[in-house]
Amino acid sequence: MASFRHWRAVRPFWGGLLLTLGGAEILLTEKASLKVVMHIGMQGLAGYLLPLLMVICGLLILFNPAQRLFYSILGVLASLGTWLTSNLGGFLIGLLLGVVGSCLTFGWLPDQEPRPARSWRRRVRRGHREPAAQP
Repeated sequence: MASFRHWRAVRPFWGGLLLTLGGAEILLTEKASLKVVMHIGMQGLAGYLLPLLMVICGLLILFNPAQRLFYSILGVLASLGTWLTSNLGGFLIGLLLGVVGSCLTFGWLPDQEPRPARSWRRRVRRGHREPAAQP
């Protein structure tokens, strides 16, 4: 269990999971069979391709977090595209899961050295002011 916690801590786990779940939910709410989709053409095929792209991006975020920014941008674009192609984005549930997951991934930062919290208000209260820049 400790190894899973460590694995989860070094990657944007919740963002990737939400993006994957959003794509899976949209795929599960598709009503048209693949025969009908192939008959309709490219518009119908996009209803399956965009949620599939969401699932792939979510899994890539989980297993290759080094490229998380690219995958999160692709994921949010695919999520927003499902509004038009897949039953209003899986009846809004899949769309919202995909967008929130992509945003969580985009904002995630790997562990960094902690910076000391220095508040400018504390310095002003104590009477410390930054020196003026000299030309």
